[in-house]
Amino acid sequence: MAAPSGAGGRRLWAGVVLVVLLCLVARAEEGPSTTDFDVRPGGMVHSFSRTLGDYTCTFTYSAQGGTNEQWQMNIGVSEDNLLFSCSVWRPQGKSYLFFTQFKAEVKGAKIEYAMAYSKAAVGGQSDVPLKQEEFEITETTVSHKEGKFRSELSKLMIVAKTPRDEL
Repeated sequence: MAAPSGAGGRRLWAGVVLVVLLCLVARAEEGPSTTDFDVRPGGMVHSFSRTLGDYTCTFTYSAQGGTNEQWQMNIGVSEDNLLFSCSVWRPQGKSYLFFTQFKAEVKGAKIEYAMAYSKAAVGGQSDVPLKQEEFEITETTVSHKEGKFRSELSKLMIVAKTPRDEL
């Protein structure tokens, strides 16, 4: 599914995503979790994964410049078990690393909505989305587009639909 186009569409999806994330945080028994990890420069490919029940989110990247940056991954499942959410971001808002590639992959669910940002919201600032031509979304991944990605990444958000058991 493609990300929404236009400012009105982005605001609508941002509201939907906010509601979903609030539902995920409110779900105590499944235990949504936020985990800190380091994004390391040096040009090597690194991955960071977390699993919650039947669902996994993996962030794979390669970056150059600077020193390690602390990032966070948040995963959760909605109360009705219909949505799985994965967010990866730099809490300080902007990464100073030069990303040569990135991919976020979900297992156990299919992506319903995803967005990538060059700058994450902090201190009253708004998220700054990547241009649509810089990344691509499939059923299970969000990744950079070779030759189009401008090497700036600070946040990824994914909301995926879980398989539904038919009665």
